[in-house]
Amino acid sequence: MFKEKKSIAFSSIMAAVFLTTFKFIVGIITGSLGLLSEALHSCLDLVATVVTYFSVRFSDQPADKQHHFGHGKMENLSALIQTILLLLTCGWVIYEAIHRLTTKNVEIEVTIWSYLVIVISIMVDISRSRALYRVAKKHNSQALEADALHFSSDIWSSVAVLLGLLCVDLFDFHAADSIAALIVAVIILSVCYRLGKKAIDVLLDKAPAQSYEFVVDILNHHNEIKQYHNLKLRTAGADTFVSFNIHLDPAMSFSDVHKFCDHLEKDIQDKISRCEVYIHAEPENLI
Repeated sequence: MFKEKKSIAFSSIMAAVFLTTFKFIVGIITGSLGLLSEALHSCLDLVATVVTYFSVRFSDQPADKQHHFGHGKMENLSALIQTILLLLTCGWVIYEAIHRLTTKNVEIEVTIWSYLVIVISIMVDISRSRALYRVAKKHNSQALEADALHFSSDIWSSVAVLLGLLCVDLFDFHAADSIAALIVAVIILSVCYRLGKKAIDVLLDKAPAQSYEFVVDILNHHNEIKQYHNLKLRTAGADTFVSFNIHLDPAMSFSDVHKFCDHLEKDIQDKISRCEVYIHAEPENLI
């Protein structure tokens, strides 16, 4: 598992290096704000992929004396850092786009390289986002999911820049480039909201709604459980921690209680991957 996560994160770094360099060169040559905003977007993507790479390496380390619940939240912290970097991108793009729209004195040279860099970018982004989403879903990795969102947002922002270049080239409508850059910024803001909200929820130990419903459903379907309380769930990276109290028939032997708790723990772990379950069993008459 660790090897696959590490490999996909490293390949994303290589893709980000290539796209950032290519976009900056063509953006400077042509003077296109759309391309330069895309280059800056990719540059911050590069920083984010490096953060992801090291967070993935660190997050899967086992629990130790100082970190009793492991290091999984490093992935969530990584996702929050990526959100902040994306917000910085938005600030620069919006400022520069408004400045160009108000001054109206920017000339853009559209060449074959302008189109080539965008088409190649879209192809690379599609490939990387699909690969990252697949591995992120497989290993429940928020850091890789955040990386996938970066590359998928690049697809739509690249399409916006492509349309802006076409308007400049075909209709001599130079403002379209700045408008395309603003569209890129809006796309980035939407990504920021999704990434930031999810990362903050995990860092503040918000109970994962779907996993919570899974556990409730399992507890309600075991007739041996007379009642349950103090159900708590939290996540850290790919790991989920579940704890609760259950009331059982006081006539059950200690051995039967132990076997039932093992069975209940397995039912939950079969439904929620990488899950640690803590069960406190009590006799029903002690309320």
